[in-house]
Amino acid sequence: MFKPLTITLTLGALLGAVLHAPATAAAADGPPEWQACPNDKIGMACADLQVPVDWQKPDGRKITLKLGRLKATGKSEGSVLVSYGGPGGPGIAITQSSPDWWAKLRERMDIVTWDTRGYGEQFGGLSTGLPCTWTRIPIPDFPRDDADFGRLSDTNRGYAEACRHKDPELFANMSSADQARDMEAIRKALGEEKLNYYGSSYAGFYGQAYARLFPNQVRTMVLDGTWSHSAADWEGELEELAKSNEQFLRRFFAWCATDDCGDVPALWPKLIARAERTPIPTKTANVAYKARDLQSFAVALARQGAPAWPKLAQAIRKAAKGDASDFVPERGARYPDQATGVTECADWPRFANRAEMSATTKRLLRVAPNTGTANTIASATLGCIGWPQPVSNPPAPLPKGLPPMLGAGAWGESDAVERVLSQVPGSATIHHDGPGHTLYGFNACARDHIDRYFTDRTVPPAKTQC
Repeated sequence: MFKPLTITLTLGALLGAVLHAPATAAAADGPPEWQACPNDKIGMACADLQVPVDWQKPDGRKITLKLGRLKATGKSEGSVLVSYGGPGGPGIAITQSSPDWWAKLRERMDIVTWDTRGYGEQFGGLSTGLPCTWTRIPIPDFPRDDADFGRLSDTNRGYAEACRHKDPELFANMSSADQARDMEAIRKALGEEKLNYYGSSYAGFYGQAYARLFPNQVRTMVLDGTWSHSAADWEGELEELAKSNEQFLRRFFAWCATDDCGDVPALWPKLIARAERTPIPTKTANVAYKARDLQSFAVALARQGAPAWPKLAQAIRKAAKGDASDFVPERGARYPDQATGVTECADWPRFANRAEMSATTKRLLRVAPNTGTANTIASATLGCIGWPQPVSNPPAPLPKGLPPMLGAGAWGESDAVERVLSQVPGSATIHHDGPGHTLYGFNACARDHIDRYFTDRTVPPAKTQC
């Protein structure tokens, strides 16, 4: 499953124009013309839908969205629109690789998905792509002074401009709110009176944007394994996300107390303090880890639960002796990294200056002394400082009048989703007291509740455990 921008996730003064633009989507020119998807092996049909690249210019240039549909195996009672997040997760390819997920729901409903705008061939998507070179780069260090902050801004702008200049108009319209407007166009093209939506991981932010823009068009909406993009108090939400990371490590420390690694909790703060002064070397050439690097890897391992905890204990013990080699990933990036954040940098507040950054950092360290800013939006959006495109879709509360919605998630995720849905009376969140990312595809209990919600609008008890 695709994950959001390195998050396990200063609401500034920027309020993007997307909140004030007309919440409309152009009607499709008739129903989609369905035909077999490319290389189809499961009976999925595909269709093209033309939508404006800029929804504030409905008569302007158009781009193509590729839709995919698995028809109901019984009499269809409507469609469920599905997105897997990423951003950039190719909905058609992912659905084709896991059609059994939807077998029960398909007895009564069509499953419709789409490849999101901008994420084309490089992501396995079939919609109009943004033709830039998507790169992965290490998450930057926090700038030490104003000059360092300026240099980071210039570096980030360089990455962004290399992507932006290939298609400035599409680059400027890649936020989750733009995806939400595409969802409304898909609903209209399907002829559905209201939207049924399943959004997992980053696609939960598309759903939250849709709920803000088109509250009267929601029939059912599931947010699975996502985070809050709907907090009225963004500073408070940052603290909650940092506390969640801290809790991952505290679970690990509690396990150590009874599983032959009782020395590790005391080693950890000493190791972090040492790495803050001097990076801990590894046996891999040119790789040494600073404190936030170690914290990021430790949170990622702690999130995996008991199977990964012995490895984490060993890595900490070894690093405390001066060798952080056991933190080096076996494959992939040698440092915590992230992709070119074209969608992310349009969705999340970024630091306006170093003073704001320092104040937030200190506050998060107080609430999460063991994990700090690692794997939070505060560190992830360092790559957005200096971005040439403003935050067009900042977090904002959900409106009144939405129908009951359903959330789901494992450790940390369910609590974050619950904070979103606490704004919508009658909503519920399915909790899984264990590791993981999203529930629908991997938890039969959660899948049954979600299927009943889509078909019958039956909301389970508020704190259902699965």
